[in-house]
Amino acid sequence: MRKRNYLTYILNPLELLRTKKVLQVNPTIQPERREEQETRIFVYDYDAASITEKEIKSIAECFDYIESPKTTWLNVDGLRKTEVETICNRFGIHYLILEDILSLGQRPKMDEVDGLLFCLLNMLYFNETESTVETEQISIVLGKGFVISFQEDAHRDVFNPLRDRLRIAGSKMRQGSPDFLFYALIDMIVDNYFVVMEKLGERVEALEEDIIRNSNKRSLAKINMLRKEMIVLKRSIGPVREMVNGILRSDSELINDKTERYFKDVYDHIIQANDLAENYRDMMMNLQDLYLSNVNLKMNEVMKVMTVVTCLLAPATVIGGIFGMNFESIPIIHNKYGFFIAVFFMLLIPVWMIIVFRRRGWF
Repeated sequence: MRKRNYLTYILNPLELLRTKKVLQVNPTIQPERREEQETRIFVYDYDAASITEKEIKSIAECFDYIESPKTTWLNVDGLRKTEVETICNRFGIHYLILEDILSLGQRPKMDEVDGLLFCLLNMLYFNETESTVETEQISIVLGKGFVISFQEDAHRDVFNPLRDRLRIAGSKMRQGSPDFLFYALIDMIVDNYFVVMEKLGERVEALEEDIIRNSNKRSLAKINMLRKEMIVLKRSIGPVREMVNGILRSDSELINDKTERYFKDVYDHIIQANDLAENYRDMMMNLQDLYLSNVNLKMNEVMKVMTVVTCLLAPATVIGGIFGMNFESIPIIHNKYGFFIAVFFMLLIPVWMIIVFRRRGWF
């Protein structure tokens, strides 16, 4: 397969759009959210003895669980402004939180407003086909007796293991309070960061082997592509440490002392994830240095070969130049063996030079 020119990767319109999306240089201009065509709302109302799990067809149905004595998890997949506003108004969620839920490109953060705890962070996925990190903004609201999660994508998330644990009678999830469910949702998102970084790490290792074996312009394009994904990774993971730390420092009555130790565990995980993201970023810088070193090494090899060839041809050039001068009297110029003598020395001297170069280890 013919290798494409490096410029085809750099000047690819899709790559330029990816760069613009990653950088988002002007955070004051908020992009408009596209209304989702499909919205799915699931409710899990449970305690240690029983659980009610169903998909809600009408917004009004979820209001029946506002005063439920059990723990209620309302999961909204796919956001529509009207529906989100209705839910927030009925559950007493402040307008500022509503704005954050409906906004795009928000930095992960934690807020405590009107007795509610609100967390906003990114759920990460790895696109195997394009080798890119994809983000989905997740908003989680903890109230008295309920947890509401808002997801942008109605077709994927990382909460299925959590749902399976809720279906097990007598499980720790079923016995836990709403703040434990709040912790579990955040913990699932943070744990998935390691899955994404593992996939990205495999691409970095493969690229490292490719650079060592065969450094070319295509390798540099791959380095630039992976560096963009590292920016996405670092931007999504870094602020989560501050977010979890804010929960630990919060004096909210919604967080029990028993649950606080679990958030400390999440804090340890996010520190580890942040350190790993830093390591990957350093690896990308090292890969770029390795690529440049290999390019310079190849250039030196080429220059060395050209220098050796030039040196070997120098004696023949000098001898030919001497006997090509227009003087009347030149030694052995009229000798019938003069030509053969000159050719002999033209070959002898380069052979002698090759022997000397090899002994000195010059090539």
